[in-house]
Amino acid sequence: MNARELLPLILAVSTLVECRSSGDTPARIASRPAASSIRQASPTAAQATLDAMDRRTPVPLLPMMANHQKQNMRDHLLVVQEIVAAIAAKDFDAVQSSVSRIGYSEQMGRMCEHMGAGAPGFTELALQFHHTADRIGDAARAHDSDGTLKALGDTLAMCTSCHRSYRQQVVDDAAWTTLAKAPPRASSVSR
Repeated sequence: MNARELLPLILAVSTLVECRSSGDTPARIASRPAASSIRQASPTAAQATLDAMDRRTPVPLLPMMANHQKQNMRDHLLVVQEIVAAIAAKDFDAVQSSVSRIGYSEQMGRMCEHMGAGAPGFTELALQFHHTADRIGDAARAHDSDGTLKALGDTLAMCTSCHRSYRQQVVDDAAWTTLAKAPPRASSVSR
């Protein structure tokens, strides 16, 4: 599939991401009970059942790390939506601006290493994703629509590869320290 054939597919995917059921108005969403108020029956057993079904490699994360990672993933998806809209408008400056949030940086590299410390291969795949995303910006700087779409497609392939291979596993301080071979955090040291 060439880049021009890929654009309608990308636009369709980004449209689906934004779609909500007709009953999901902002008022209705706001009136839903908070997740913390929903009573759960034996969350440990339910989680164990889900974990047994999900054969992907777990990425052990502390709760705050898992939440941070999910926020980043949501922003990555927003970046893809922004890039698709910018390509359609031939706004290559907007493409470059958006892709800067998912491209490689030293800070991003350190974060990937920290998040992937307990999951062999995760860090390398995460870093490859960010380096692949850099090619979107390279093509946009050249005002190359087809090249930008191809680079976006390659980047999305990295997304799906990672999500197909890994899943979050929220753990406590002791488990994360062991799995990530990290020194104990000050807050987890016994007094």
